[in-house]
Order: sequence, then structure tokens, then C-alpha cells
Amino acid sequence: MSGARGALGLSLRAVRLGWLWGAAAVLALGALLGAWRWAGGRRRAAGRRRRLQRVGTVLKLFVYPVKSCRGVAVGRAQVTPMGLQSGELRDRFWLVTKEDGHMVTARQEPRLVLISVSCENGHLTLEAPDMQKLCLPVKLPRKNPVRNCRVFRLDIQGRDCGDEVAQWLTTFLNSEPYRLVHFEPSMMPRKSKDIISLFRTTDEVAYPDCSPVLIISEASLEDLNTRLEKKVKIEYFRPNILVTDCSTFEEDTWEEILIGNVELKGTVCCSRCILTTVDPDTGVLDRKEPLETLKSYRLCDPSERNIYKSSPLFGKYFAVDKTGMIQVGDPVYKMVE
Repeated sequence: MSGARGALGLSLRAVRLGWLWGAAAVLALGALLGAWRWAGGRRRAAGRRRRLQRVGTVLKLFVYPVKSCRGVAVGRAQVTPMGLQSGELRDRFWLVTKEDGHMVTARQEPRLVLISVSCENGHLTLEAPDMQKLCLPVKLPRKNPVRNCRVFRLDIQGRDCGDEVAQWLTTFLNSEPYRLVHFEPSMMPRKSKDIISLFRTTDEVAYPDCSPVLIISEASLEDLNTRLEKKVKIEYFRPNILVTDCSTFEEDTWEEILIGNVELKGTVCCSRCILTTVDPDTGVLDRKEPLETLKSYRLCDPSERNIYKSSPLFGKYFAVDKTGMIQVGDPVYKMVE
């Protein structure tokens, strides 16, 4: 009997040892497979990793809270999916309209560029020559009506900013009655793709022409000024980001760039119109320069006339792939596969 129990004990110990060895083998195999998969993932990630090539430096940043009014130069800005933001000032989130909702810009009212915009204590402040400073709340009363507006053939809403600012604008511009509206986050933005087909379905804007971000290089401006009798400032062209330390029109070639922790995707070049001939210091519409000079050497390739028509190109539009903060002095990197 004792011999049988001994044999049974040896058998059980052998089973346990076999089970332990088997479990250890399974664990070892699992670890090996895991390590192989991890290494493979690392190799694939490394294969996708993009190299950064420095192509410039941020020289200036601009936010244009009211479309066509004077821009605000800022030292740093938050880049949101719909453009630059500094505090409560968001790029082109306010719009001057006719009473029927159609947009009004400096193309029709050049003196809009003389209106300065700032924000303090939750209030938007408007100032203009020979006018009393006017303040209105950024967050408008819910009783203010939401108006249906029209921006470049596309419908969009805006909450009316009230009669006082409407009268202020109409008086300063000596015009037909105009209104000011504000785009609120709950409203439906315009799709950039509905304006220019080369944008993606995810690219959206409030009241900008078509894109959240416009970039121009200092070198491109300097090149233009060598061709002009009367030099122009960057304010004629209303970019969001002015870049230095790069070559002339190099921005046209940037497809994916990194500034700070923000990733931007190049879309199309900016086709220029009569707005570039409005002097930002006087509000006078010249109708000729610098537009005529740009037309002499900055027309698109004939294969792209379906996009740009006969308009000259100056600056490049970018969509936002990754939001974050940027500031003056940040290096600009091109992302290369």
C-alpha cells in the first residue's frame, strides 16, 4: 500500500512539474511573441516617422476679430481648428453685413480697415477716427436675434450685436444701414471644401474667405517691394503668420509644417483681389497697386486656372491638423517623410 502511495506521489509530482514546465514555456512564448510584435510596431512607427527640417521663424502673428477691420498683432496665439485665437478674440468671428445678411468687406467699404479692435473685461472695443470708442459684450444676450448671413455664396448664421454698434458702423462709414454679427461656437461653420474643392471635408471656417490660417514669408514681401515704386507693408495682405528666415515664395512649397506643437497642412495658394489695393493706414482704395505688379509675375500655372482664374498668388492657406499654442520666435519646421 505504501509502495502504491509512493508511486502515486511521484506521478503527481511529475504531472505538476510537467504542468509548470508547460506553463513556463507558454509564458516564454507569449513574451517572445509580444516582444516581436512590439519590435515590429516600433519598426513600423519608425518607418512612418517624419523628419523635421527647419525652414523659418515666426516673425509676427495677427488675429483679425472683425472681418476687414484692422488686425491685432499678438505675441502668442492658440491655434484652433477654425483659426487663431488670443483670449476672447477669435479670427474673423465678427462680420459686418447689410440688413439682408450679405457680408460687407473692405472691397465695398475700404474704410473698414481703419477700425481698430481690442478686447478687455469680456467686451469687444471698436475705435475709429473721429468716433467715440464703443464697447459691446463678447457674450451677447440670448434675446439678440440670430441672423441668416451670406459669405461668398454660402449661408452661415451670426448673432446680431445690437442697434448701437449698427448705428456706429453706419455713421462712421456714412453708408446704408449695416449690422454687426458674431459667430457662436454652437453655430454651423462653413465648409472650406464648398468654397475650394481641394480642401478636406473636415476643414471649416466661420467668416474667413476659405481657410483657418494664411501664411506669408517676409522674403516674398521684400521681393514684391523691389518691384514697386511705393513700398507696401504686410498689413496690405492680412496674413495670420508672417515667417522670416526663408527664401522668396518658399511657403508655396510647404505641405506639412510644425510650429510649436501645432501641425498645419498646406492646401492652396491665396489668390489676390482688389482688397490688396486698400491702404491700411488711410482706407483709400487704389484699385491698381500692388495688385497689378503681382499680376505681372505671380499668375498661376495654366494647368491651375480652374482654381485661381486670373488672380495673382501671394501667400498660402493652411488647415489645422493639430491644435496648440504658437508664439513669435517659434521655429517653423517642414515635416518630411
